[in-house]
Amino acid sequence: MELIIIIVSLILSLVVLPILWLMYKTRSPKEMEGIPGNLGWPIVGESFSFLSDFSSPSGIFSFMNKRQKRYGKVFKSFVLGRFTVFMTGREASKILLTGKDGIVSLNLFYTGQQVLGPTSLLQTTGEAHKRLRRLIAEPLSLDGLKKYFHFINTQAMVTLDQWEGKKVHVLEEASTFTLKVIGHMIMSLEPTGEEQEKFRSNFKIISSSFASLPFKLPGTAFHRGIKARDRMYEMLDSVILRRRNGQDFQQDFLESLIMKHSRKSDAQEDENKLTDKQLKDNVLTLLVAGHDTTTAALTWLIKFLEENPNVLEQLREEHREIIANRKSGTDLTWSEVNNMPYTAKVISETLRRATILPWFSRKASQDFEIDGFKVKKGWSLNLDVVSIHHDPKVFPDPYKFDPSRFDEHLRPFSFLGFGNGPRMCPGMNLAKVEIYVFIHHLVTRYKWRALEKDDSVQPTLVRMPKNKYPIIVESL
Repeated sequence: MELIIIIVSLILSLVVLPILWLMYKTRSPKEMEGIPGNLGWPIVGESFSFLSDFSSPSGIFSFMNKRQKRYGKVFKSFVLGRFTVFMTGREASKILLTGKDGIVSLNLFYTGQQVLGPTSLLQTTGEAHKRLRRLIAEPLSLDGLKKYFHFINTQAMVTLDQWEGKKVHVLEEASTFTLKVIGHMIMSLEPTGEEQEKFRSNFKIISSSFASLPFKLPGTAFHRGIKARDRMYEMLDSVILRRRNGQDFQQDFLESLIMKHSRKSDAQEDENKLTDKQLKDNVLTLLVAGHDTTTAALTWLIKFLEENPNVLEQLREEHREIIANRKSGTDLTWSEVNNMPYTAKVISETLRRATILPWFSRKASQDFEIDGFKVKKGWSLNLDVVSIHHDPKVFPDPYKFDPSRFDEHLRPFSFLGFGNGPRMCPGMNLAKVEIYVFIHHLVTRYKWRALEKDDSVQPTLVRMPKNKYPIIVESL
């Protein structure tokens, strides 16, 4: 073990640190002198403060909030090897998320770029991005989701059947539920069995690697994530081969892509169709995007309901009324899911209050001006969403959980629960359906009590309760 530590230290000293030092010395833009802020120490900048605040109860918001109080809505920093301008407010939100006239592009961290692959929807731009979104939009539309409704409803009930009288960690249970749903939708994966276990095991490693340091050394989270990604792609290669040979026909998202939009070779005449590499990169992208955020949203929602009994009772009343008005049968129906107005407000308030994605990262594709500051092409730009969601001018008493805020329409770009603009979350409808279904069965069957009062968040890109939110569950 000591030998490994020595070797890693040498590599860091001889390779990584000189590279970071070179980046710091040669890429520090003189134009940034007009932006308030502090680039921090040589080489590391403010990375230690950034990572430390990541694990604090308020997460990365504490890093940004302290500097906003000192420098204002726009400030500069040097974190994780990047010269970055942090900004907040509706004007910044509109500019960065609409990307009007191509002034910005998406800006994933290095680890995310490497794990998801270069042809992922999250890394493509322009016409390639528009085409991929069109392919993805069909199965994730409300009409496209209808055929998966029965599976989602069944899995929610199966999951909750196991909760009665037990201690459960909501985050783990929500993770299992959402992963089974997205795995079934994309590649008809059975909810139990060896394939499901392999799938879940690899996916968890991949998911945890996104917030890791970008050192691809054996034993690091990043290296484990790349290896798990490769194993996941081997599984997909096997599925794609069987589908193309007619051995395993399924009516799922992958089948639709293979039948309509994929090519078997790199032939020039098929350049408008997807290669196997593109298929795999975007299946993985959908798995990641369709799992982590919905898992977090469901967990925070259940936590906020327990902390706000008046909201819980009003929500429970809406769902009891749904059951009372049911003319025949006992199962939740598609039409009922699309008529839950108070539940929709509770979801929106959860996304505002928790702010699951605390910032959106972009890169300037050209020079432009914002709040009187000049931004130069190539700069990394981070939009602070937590500050936008907790602006007292838009949301009075912003730390209060109050779904009635959404009784009226809000001004554009003041609520970013699912993002906005051309990169708005493509899985928004799926996430809502999953939450509607799960919450319906939960509040009509159970009451629960939190076992810990801990508001800390995990040091991950998606904000999740650090303690996984343990509860004791009882029947109503």
